[in-house]
Amino acid sequence: MFIANSGARDSMTDHPPHAAASDDGGQKSRKLLIGVIAGIIIVIVAAVFLTLNVTVTTGVSGDSLPYVTHYNVALPDGEAVTIGSSRIAVMAYNDSVTTDVDGNREQLVVGQTRIISPRHAKITTLGIPLYNADFQFTLQYLGSTGTKDNFDLTVKTSQQIPTFLLDRLMPASVNAKLA
Repeated sequence: MFIANSGARDSMTDHPPHAAASDDGGQKSRKLLIGVIAGIIIVIVAAVFLTLNVTVTTGVSGDSLPYVTHYNVALPDGEAVTIGSSRIAVMAYNDSVTTDVDGNREQLVVGQTRIISPRHAKITTLGIPLYNADFQFTLQYLGSTGTKDNFDLTVKTSQQIPTFLLDRLMPASVNAKLA
């Protein structure tokens, strides 16, 4: 009978010692999985934002326009800008301004309001419709400051529209600020 020394192993009954437990394989695959999932999420989010599309038409449903948002805008004097699908040009003279909206001219004095005909907006992303609503702009002339003509722009909508979507209708050149 053999007596094994303390710490010695018996080759018949003992299994060889395993290398120190290595969790690197598990951690690497977990990190890889997290990276792949994060990459997929980033691609999907980018695709949603890159395919966000706002289409504006003149055909309206006739729904009421109970939701109202006010902007202070400074339209460049003598330059046309597009808000929604409306081409707007303004030219100030003394205390009045000539507004040209889609080829229709109207003279306004300080405090006077111009209503722009209603439109319909359809917002889609990835080809999926997110939002359909009628809207209407109203411009109230506030006066001129140098090369800018200042207006209170009221946006009335048939459904609540998130501000970030409304902001997409405003070109940077009008310096639109929520009132």
